[in-house]
Amino acid sequence: MATNIGMMDSAYFVGRNEILTWINDRLQLNLSRVEEAASGAVQCQMLDMTFPGVVQMHKVNFDAKNEYDMIQNYKVLQDVFNKLKITKPLEINRLVKGRPLDNLEFLQWLKRFCDSINGGIMNENYNPVERRSRNGKERSVKGSNKIPKSLQTNNNHPPPNSGSVGLSKASGPKPAKAAEVQAMSKELADLKISTDLLEKERDFYFSKLRDVEILCQTPELDDLPIVVAVKKILYATDANESALEDAQEYLNQSLGVEDEAEANGEQQEEEKTQA
Repeated sequence: MATNIGMMDSAYFVGRNEILTWINDRLQLNLSRVEEAASGAVQCQMLDMTFPGVVQMHKVNFDAKNEYDMIQNYKVLQDVFNKLKITKPLEINRLVKGRPLDNLEFLQWLKRFCDSINGGIMNENYNPVERRSRNGKERSVKGSNKIPKSLQTNNNHPPPNSGSVGLSKASGPKPAKAAEVQAMSKELADLKISTDLLEKERDFYFSKLRDVEILCQTPELDDLPIVVAVKKILYATDANESALEDAQEYLNQSLGVEDEAEANGEQQEEEKTQA
C-alpha cells in the first residue's frame, strides 16, 4: 500500500478537477471546490468504500460546520489509519481551516492510496447514499437530491394572494442587503485571484523540483555524493527536518569532511601540547 508518498510523486500533479470528479462519481456528491471536503467526512467515506467495515460511519458527521465537529470526524479517520497501520501524519489543524492547497494535497494522497488498493477498482456493491444515512434518512450533504422537509411543506401551500403587501416583499433585496452581497462577491473574486496566484506559484516550484529530479536521474551523475544527498531530500516522505540532516550527514561522510575536521582537531591539540 502506498501509505508514504514523496512530494515528487505523480500523485501530487493530479489537478483539482480530476480530484473532484473522482469524489463526486464515487460518492454521488456534487462538490465544486476541494475545500468543501475539509470536514473529513468525505475522506472517511472514501476509506469506508475501499475498506468495508473499517470505518465507524455512524460517528461521521456530514453536517460538520465548525472545527470541533470536524475534528471529531478526523478522530474517526485517525482510528482508521491506526487500524490499517497507515503512518501518514494527519495535519488536522491545517485541514479544518479549509485552505485549498492543504486539502488538495491530502485528497491527492488519498486518491493515490485508494487507487493502490485492488487497482483502484470501485466496489460496485457499495451504496454511498445509504452509508451516509442516519436512521434511514439521508443526512444533508452537498450533492443530495432530496428536498428538505421545510421546503416540501411550503410547496404544499398555495401561493399568497397578490396585493400591495406581496408586491412589497417581492420588490427585491433591501439596499443594505444588496451592498452586503456586492461586498461578499468582491471578496470572493479577490480570494479566487489569490488562489490562482498560489496555484501558479506552487506549479512554478514544482516544475523547478521536477527539473532537479530529472537532472539527478542522469546515469553519469547518479552515484555522485551530492546527487544522492539531494535525492534523500526530494524523496523524503516526512515533513520534518531529518531529511536535510540525513543528507548533510551522508554528504559529510562521503566527502570525508568529518574525518578531516577530526584530524585537524587532533593536530591542534598536539601543537598545544608541544607548546
